[in-house]
Amino acid sequence: MSKLVVINHVSLDGGMQSPGRAEEDTRDGFTQGGWSSRKADDQVLAATYARVEEGGGLQLLLGRRSYEWFAARWPSRRGELADRLNSVPKYVVSSTLEHPAWNNSTVLAGDALTEVSRLKHEISGDIVVPASFQLVHTLMEHDLVDELRLKIFPVVLGAGERLFGETSDKKPMRLVDTQTVEAGVAFLTYERVRDA
Repeated sequence: MSKLVVINHVSLDGGMQSPGRAEEDTRDGFTQGGWSSRKADDQVLAATYARVEEGGGLQLLLGRRSYEWFAARWPSRRGELADRLNSVPKYVVSSTLEHPAWNNSTVLAGDALTEVSRLKHEISGDIVVPASFQLVHTLMEHDLVDELRLKIFPVVLGAGERLFGETSDKKPMRLVDTQTVEAGVAFLTYERVRDA
């Protein structure tokens, strides 16, 4: 059975919308994009995937919009991190995407909860969910998330999509690791506390 790991950039007030793309996301009048940096993005991705490599396997799980954003950028990049991301298995939860262009991609077109639960039981290693706030909300609500790796930026956005939506019950987490990855930015790892 695999572990489902959510990785995300988050502002101090819980925002996660458009960390590195100010010009690309103006949904609902959001004008606060671009609060992260590519260097910061790559640091977190490299640290996350290096840790995953130690555990013996990596798969990406994305919502359709996040998948299309990643797929438009990473195939043209070069280097160790790009090579790794381009080669790993990728699963995209979507009822509308029919022909994924990024290599090693599979569309999970059925019920998201059923498909992700099945995936967790059928494959080994970590399933990493970057971005994909709508998918993260669903996975958190239904207790499918095992670990959070959050890069907390010292900025208050005051608007935009939040990492955590409303849930029907509390979701206890345990802090298992902290790192400072660049000035003023904390990389925090939490694991889900399950009932004994």
